[in-house]
Amino acid sequence: MKQAFWLLRTRAVAFTHDLVMIPLAWFGAYWLRFNLDAIPEGFLNQAFFLLPIIWIAQGSMLWYFGLYRGIWRFASIPDLVRILKAVTIGLVIAATASFIFTRLEGVPRSVFILDGILLALLLGGPRFIYRWSKDRHIYRRAQDNRRYAQDKKNALIIGGGEAGEMLARDLLRDFSSAYQPVAFVDDDPGKIGKEIHGLPVAGSCNEIPEIASRLGVELILIALPSATSRQLRRIVEICETTGLTFRTLPYMQDLVSGRASLKDLRDVRIEDLLGRESVKLDWSSITQSTQRKTILVTGGGGSIGSELCRQIANLNPARLIMLERSEFNLYTIELELQQNFPNLPVVAVLGDICDAVTVEHVLRTYKPTSIFHAAAYKHVPMLEEQARAAVANNVLGTRALASLADRYGCESFVMVSTDKAVNPANIMGASKRVAEIYCQNLNGRSKTRFITVRFGNVLGSSGSVIPLFQQQIARGGPVTVTHPEITRYFMTIPEACQLILQASVIGQGGEIFVLDMGEPVKIAYLAEQLIRLSGKKPGEDVEIAYTGLRPGEKLYEELFHDAEKLAETSHPKIMLAHCRQVDRDVLEQALDGMQAACDENDDAKLRNLLVKLVPERAEAGNMVKKDKAAVIYPWKHIKSP
Repeated sequence: MKQAFWLLRTRAVAFTHDLVMIPLAWFGAYWLRFNLDAIPEGFLNQAFFLLPIIWIAQGSMLWYFGLYRGIWRFASIPDLVRILKAVTIGLVIAATASFIFTRLEGVPRSVFILDGILLALLLGGPRFIYRWSKDRHIYRRAQDNRRYAQDKKNALIIGGGEAGEMLARDLLRDFSSAYQPVAFVDDDPGKIGKEIHGLPVAGSCNEIPEIASRLGVELILIALPSATSRQLRRIVEICETTGLTFRTLPYMQDLVSGRASLKDLRDVRIEDLLGRESVKLDWSSITQSTQRKTILVTGGGGSIGSELCRQIANLNPARLIMLERSEFNLYTIELELQQNFPNLPVVAVLGDICDAVTVEHVLRTYKPTSIFHAAAYKHVPMLEEQARAAVANNVLGTRALASLADRYGCESFVMVSTDKAVNPANIMGASKRVAEIYCQNLNGRSKTRFITVRFGNVLGSSGSVIPLFQQQIARGGPVTVTHPEITRYFMTIPEACQLILQASVIGQGGEIFVLDMGEPVKIAYLAEQLIRLSGKKPGEDVEIAYTGLRPGEKLYEELFHDAEKLAETSHPKIMLAHCRQVDRDVLEQALDGMQAACDENDDAKLRNLLVKLVPERAEAGNMVKKDKAAVIYPWKHIKSP
C-alpha cells in the first residue's frame, strides 16, 4: 500500500512539473521570437488565448506516451525518445487546433518550432540532471569512502557494451555487492582508452592476463550474454591463463524474462562452451497443434521425456499423460508439473510400453491426439550384452505402441531416435533403426502421421558422460575417456525438445528428420574443460585416463547413412533423410521372429534378425573391429600420452 502511494505521488509530482513546463516553453518561445525583448501586447494576448489548447494538446501526449511510467532516477535514452515523440505530436496537434481557431493570425510561425525545442529541453533537462546528480553522488561515495570497498574483490569486466555498462553501474550503486569493478576490456578498438562510469577500458581481451596482473584484479566478470559458444570458448581460454576465478552473466533469455538480473552472476558451464545460438521456432503452429489437446509422452520421467512434458505443459494442452516405468522419476516430474502448472490436468501412469494391457488402457481411456515416444533403452555397452532387453523394449515396445496409436486414431506419433541408428555398430543403434523402419512402414497404411526425429547426445542427460565426469572430478579423478580421438555430437536438452516439437508440426507422416547437431566435439576436450571449470588443471590436479573403446562403441557418430540423401525443410536446423524402405511382409515376419526369439531367450536368433533388417549393422561391426584392433589402449586405466 505504501509502495503504491509512493508511486502515485511520484507520478503526480512529475506530471505537475511537466504541466508547469508547458506554459514556460510557450511564452519562452515568444520571448525568443522577439529577440529576448518585450512581447508586443497583441501577440501576448493571442499567446494567452491559445495557452489552454497548447496545455491540453501537449499534456495529453505526455501522458499518452508513458512519460510517467519511468522513474527520474533511472532516466535514459528511451525516456528521451518518448519525450521527443510526445512533444512533436503534441506540437502538430496544437498547431492544427490553433489554425482552426485563429487561422494563425497574430501567431508567428516560428513560435511553434521554438516551443517544441524549449519544451523538450525543459522536460528532459531536469530528468537527466537529477539522474546525473544521483549517480555522481553514488560514484563519489563508492570511490572516496574506502569502508564501502575494503572487503570487496577487484573485478575486471569483459565487455564494454550495454550489458557491461549496466553491470558496472549496478555494482557501483550496490554497496552490499562483493565486487568492485576497476576496469573494462573490449575488443572494439573504438572503446579502448575511453571510460565507462569512470572506469577505463584498459585494453583488448588478449591483454586480460597483463591487465589483471597490473590492476590487482581478483575476479573476472564476463558480461557478454549474447556471445556465441565459439566466442565464449576463446574468452574462457584466456581467463584460464590468469588462474583467477571468473563468472558470467545469466542466460539472455533469463534476463529478458525477468527470471534473473545482471547481478545474478554464475559459474561458466560446459553448456556455455558447447551450446549454440538460440533456436527460432514457429511457436504459433506448435501451440495450435498442442493447445486444448490430449498429449501422451512415453518415458515422461527421462531426460528428454521430462523436458518434453515441461515444454508441452507451457502450450496449454487439455491433458498431459506421462507413461514412465521409473516410480521415482515419474513422481519427480509429476510433482514439478503440479507445482508449476496447477491448472493443467496431469495423468501420471506408472507402466511400461512393453505392457500392452497398460498402454491400450491409456489410449482407450484418454484417446490422446499426439504421442511423443521418448521411452527407450540407450546404454550402448550394457545393451551390447543384452540383445533381448534392447529388442523387447526398443523394437517390440515401439511396435505395440505404434500399432495401438493407429488402432485408436491418434493424429500423430513422434518417435525420438538417435544418431546411433545410422550404420549401427551396436545392438542399441540397430534396435532403434528397426523401430524407425517400422514407424515409416506403418505410416503408409495408417491415418496416423508417424514421424521420426533423429539426433545425437544431449548435454546433462541421465547416463550421459558429463555427470560421470563431474562425479570423477569431485572424487579427484581420474576422468575416464575411452579414446583420445573419440568425438560426439552434443546439443542441450531444451533445444533438442524444441526441435522435436517443431518437427512434429513440419512432418506430414513417414519422415525421418535429422537435427542439425553442429560440429562434433572431442570427448577429451570435454573432459579437459570440465576439469578447468572446476578450478583444477588437467594432468596435474586431475588425471585423464584412456580406457579403450567399449563394446559396440565407434570413434565417431553419423547422423545419416551414405545412401540417405538429405533434403532441406522449412526449418534450417531440421533436415529430411530419405531412407530405404523394407517390404511389409518381410518386416512383419522378422518382427514376429524377434517376438518368438525374445520368448525363447534366443540371443543368437535376435542378432541374426537385426542384421537381416539392418544389414549395415554387419558392415559397421567389421569397421569397429578394425578400429579396435588399431587401438593400443586395453581395457584398463592408461594415463594420457
